[in-house]
Amino acid sequence: MVNRLRRLTLAVLAVLPAAMALVPPPARAEGPLKVVATTGMIADAARQVGGDLVEVRALMGPGVDPHAYRQTRTDILAMMQADLVLWHGLYLEAQMEDFMHALADRRPVVAVAEALPREVLLAHDTYNNKFDPHVWMDPDLWSGVVERVRDALIEARPEGERAFRANAGKHLEEIAGLSAYAKQVLATVPQESRVLVTAHDAFNYFGRAYGYEVLGIQGISTESEAGLNRVAELVDLLVQRRIGAVFVESSVSDRNMRALVEGAAAKGQEVEIGGQLFSDAMGPNGSYEGTYVGMIDHNVTTIARALGGQAPERGMQGRLAAGS
Repeated sequence: MVNRLRRLTLAVLAVLPAAMALVPPPARAEGPLKVVATTGMIADAARQVGGDLVEVRALMGPGVDPHAYRQTRTDILAMMQADLVLWHGLYLEAQMEDFMHALADRRPVVAVAEALPREVLLAHDTYNNKFDPHVWMDPDLWSGVVERVRDALIEARPEGERAFRANAGKHLEEIAGLSAYAKQVLATVPQESRVLVTAHDAFNYFGRAYGYEVLGIQGISTESEAGLNRVAELVDLLVQRRIGAVFVESSVSDRNMRALVEGAAAKGQEVEIGGQLFSDAMGPNGSYEGTYVGMIDHNVTTIARALGGQAPERGMQGRLAAGS
């Protein structure tokens, strides 16, 4: 199956130049700037900054794992017809990298997270000379990505600069408020309880920002395997340190997390599922959790409350879904 997908990808790349030659560049129009973004987080940033001047399409919806995602024929057509394509980079969209680099020779394509200074990035746990891509888990880092989205929109539509800068300023203030809220409520969790156990290592920037130990069954990429030894190690750790809650993720199967809970129970340690976190994808389209601010508000509030801290049940703005 893997070899078949690889052959398909290579075939697409081989015909890409000819296909693009048949698709003329988007004509300069008075209408909205057509933007295609790979992830929901980037699409949200483009909508917040672009406002009425942009029309944004996200390739990956709620619950979609960007580490394993491969572009479809519909995606390829949408990107070739877009005025601007925004992708994350930092090896997040690992299966799309070759395509994106080929596309960048013929269309405006920007890897927005690549603009972050290398000194603020964490090393990748599997690939040399690559970095942990999950920078959205730290709102202060994500602000840098929003600024790159702003600049990309200005480059694509210079006459919208004033509006883009004003919208970006407002959104960055909102993200600063989110960062302050996160620091406040996460600090209420007892020091010994600041251990976050999740399906994969998507929360290392979160852990660094707020002083939490982060343990994932899988590595940074969901493509890595969760071995039986790793599960057994974490079961022992849950028991030894009397950790009472672990967390599932919306874009990753909860099978391994359930195995942890069952394994700990067999050794006399009661462990609960503390809630579902949004790791590599946001919440449902059209919901508060389906925005970047709502996504992080949900995660911060859920983690703080499950680990013994104090946070409003409905989150920073009272907008979280009941029981979320």
